[in-house]
Amino acid sequence: MTRRTFALSIPILTEAALAQRAAVQGPFPPDTVWLNANENPEGPPKVAMQAMIDVLPKSGRYHYQEYRDFYAAVAASEGMEANQLLVGAGSSEVLQAAIHAFTGADRPLIQMSPTYESPASVMQALDRKVIRVPLTSGYYADVKELAKAAEREGGGLIYICNPNNPTGAVTPKKDIDWLIENLPTNTVALIDEAYIHFAETPDMESAFKHIKAGKNVVVTRSYSKIFGMAGLRAGSAYGRPDLIGRMAPVRNNVISIVAVRALLATFPEAQSIVADRKTRFNKIRRDLCSWFKDKGLDHIESHTNFVMVDLKRDVRPLLPRMVAKGVAVGRPFPPLDTMLRVSIGTAADMDKFRRVFWEVYSS
Repeated sequence: MTRRTFALSIPILTEAALAQRAAVQGPFPPDTVWLNANENPEGPPKVAMQAMIDVLPKSGRYHYQEYRDFYAAVAASEGMEANQLLVGAGSSEVLQAAIHAFTGADRPLIQMSPTYESPASVMQALDRKVIRVPLTSGYYADVKELAKAAEREGGGLIYICNPNNPTGAVTPKKDIDWLIENLPTNTVALIDEAYIHFAETPDMESAFKHIKAGKNVVVTRSYSKIFGMAGLRAGSAYGRPDLIGRMAPVRNNVISIVAVRALLATFPEAQSIVADRKTRFNKIRRDLCSWFKDKGLDHIESHTNFVMVDLKRDVRPLLPRMVAKGVAVGRPFPPLDTMLRVSIGTAADMDKFRRVFWEVYSS
């Protein structure tokens, strides 16, 4: 094995490859409202907070003996078996594992564009090919063009973020169904469902059913969004046991026992936690969208905890001016250069956003 071969056989965990690129630079006012990273301002549920407090005095030990039961509990929470699951440090790690397992020098990543940038960043670090397929007019994945690209390339990994980041749009379930049934040879579909818990449209359906049907599908989930655990770094991937088996060797290690206990405490109450937060945050988002409409600004219909609004001009000059007034919003997502992505915060956060945004936008 050469040094280069060894280097490419291990995960790339650098911030340059995986972290969100900063949209704005400091200094920031001390009362800055952070609406730039699709975080949940409520943080972890109360039951998770108490579980973390309880385990902290015991966190001097590795607790490896607990992880087998933990993986079984995570899988069961989604109606899966433990051999269909890979847990990683946020969904970034499991997405990365899929890149290592299912792409190569002759197998590209084929993705909608624009979308979440982490998979393409890893591909670029590995010097592997990325094929970007423009979104449909509805700002979701063009599944037939994605499939055509995979067919031309002789296979690869098709990545779909659903609902999509940054547009918030849902790729309809009939389109996902068509793609899975028409996957070209040597092709795996990677469906990123980080934001699925916020979706209200009947067009949104998890791709879990395709895993249970034995298809070439991997589905990723995140505990960073509706569960408010971004800083705890926990995410999961689900697939056929053989697909998960190909991904597992490039997982870095187990996640923190603090995150483990937080998740275990959350699972019994997950249904009510999701329903409560979904109702609250979606109302705040709808109120914001109504305000945009009243101001004559178009927005993309969103099924996530963020929304993109069209300013009809380059958004980049607005970003530092808003930060100077204590509101940080999302970075640009070319080619949607006139669209501003705003994460949904608390009602008070959004009040401040409206005031500061309108001051800056109108001046």
